[in-house]
Amino acid sequence: MNLELTEEQLALRDTLHAFLAKNVSVSGHLRPLLDDPRGTTDEVWQGLARLGVTGLLVPEEFGGAGLPLADTAVVLAELGAALYSGPWLSTAVAAPRALIRFGAGESAAALFRGMADGSVIATVGPLDPAQPRPRVDTGSSGTPVLRGRLEAVPDACAADVLLVFAEGPEGNNTEGNNTEGNNTEGISPAGIGTPGISTEGIGLYAVRTVDPAVTVRGRPTVDLTRRCFDVELAGAPGALLATGALRDLESVRDDVLAARATDAVGAARAVTGLVVEYAKSRQQFGRPIGSFQAVQHLCVDMFEIVELAYGGALYALWAADSADDRSRTGAVLHAKAYSGCLASVGDRAIQVLGGIGYTSEHNAHLYLRRLLGWSAYLGGADRYLEQVGERLVAPYTAITP
Repeated sequence: MNLELTEEQLALRDTLHAFLAKNVSVSGHLRPLLDDPRGTTDEVWQGLARLGVTGLLVPEEFGGAGLPLADTAVVLAELGAALYSGPWLSTAVAAPRALIRFGAGESAAALFRGMADGSVIATVGPLDPAQPRPRVDTGSSGTPVLRGRLEAVPDACAADVLLVFAEGPEGNNTEGNNTEGNNTEGISPAGIGTPGISTEGIGLYAVRTVDPAVTVRGRPTVDLTRRCFDVELAGAPGALLATGALRDLESVRDDVLAARATDAVGAARAVTGLVVEYAKSRQQFGRPIGSFQAVQHLCVDMFEIVELAYGGALYALWAADSADDRSRTGAVLHAKAYSGCLASVGDRAIQVLGGIGYTSEHNAHLYLRRLLGWSAYLGGADRYLEQVGERLVAPYTAITP
């Protein structure tokens, strides 16, 4: 694992940073969209597509760059630092990784191409393997229809296509990957193919969000910079793109958690820089507050936490493509277990800023919410700390004959 950025990654970072600084400022872009369910504008979304960042993970044969997940680190960190509120992570990370992990190829060609060129926005759910999944049966026309409720789906209102992990009539979670009998033509803005039903394993279905059988309702969360929704599927037509096993769903969850961790690191690093600059300029008793030891300790603590989280997030991204299943999940567990500490960076930032930091008008307020949202995503840090602890003690508690 190489922690140093390549020339190509540095160029991508600098180009994206310049674009975000010009078009996605907190005051000029984010705050006016706080009540917008889409969280972005067409101009900004198409700008990201023209930069090529919406197709970084899309296979090359479908118009993307075909990069490993680790190469998205610079994009994730920059978007986190800018508090970008649009559906990039859902469309450019979660959706392509779900399709790749489940082995969808030509069956999802139109969907891949649409995500790469920015003409299709997609999201994925449910990502928690323990969460109930919708059921699939045959509708009156003989096509598969999905029924069930999805909770806390990111960017569902902005999405054209919802990728749903669903159980077939038998709900049998087989080990392996099977796409035989899949006759879907994929997804395009024009419509959906007419595939069969997965009777083995977990099916990955594409559902158009404009269908009248799909109901999307906003779900309030602590993070004002992200959009979350509950989705009700009341017999919504779906196209079967691929079939996988429970371990494939777990790998998609791990990919998304690693990506969200890197986004949070970008936000934490940005608010740390904001606070350090404030401590240099804010005068108290005739001297900068940064000269006081108590303030210095707070800033150093923030820096230390960010750097430790950065290493863990990068390792989790690298493990997604280069480590075995156990090591990958272990890396993600550590990154998520540390999320509570990363959220404390926002707390320390407000301590340094004083009373102004508590106001919603200050950007530190939004950064704190972004970090709290990461800490709560797919369960709080305590849940993952327990799993890390169980893994640590397992070799010493195993019963030997």
